[in-house]
Amino acid sequence: QLQASGGGSVQAGGSLRLSCLASGHSYSSWTMAWFRQGPGKEREFVSSIHRSGAYAHYADSLKGRFTISRDNAKKTAYLQMNSLKPEDTAVYYCAADINGNFAYDSSRNRYDYWGQGTLVTVSS
Repeated sequence: QLQASGGGSVQAGGSLRLSCLASGHSYSSWTMAWFRQGPGKEREFVSSIHRSGAYAHYADSLKGRFTISRDNAKKTAYLQMNSLKPEDTAVYYCAADINGNFAYDSSRNRYDYWGQGTLVTVSS
């Protein structure tokens, strides 16, 4: 249902844009989100975006560096990551809440579909 791409290796201070391509007829009604899991860490919330694309939530520590967006015509969500730091190294996962819930909730339990993850490595 979800396929994440765009990961890679980058030096600190660099940028990457991740993409998440969805299949399904109701994509435009889904809340989309990004999570990440660093080495030896639990999976954590990064950002989510309302089905309209007009509203977003971010983890406090990432505000100002990461931007989530979506293109409903292309059934794709994006995560633009700027000023990357070594601590951003992680596998990044996209997720979908097919009920369109958008209240802030960093829990991964509410999401119905998950992509396979894409690895981002930031070197110092």
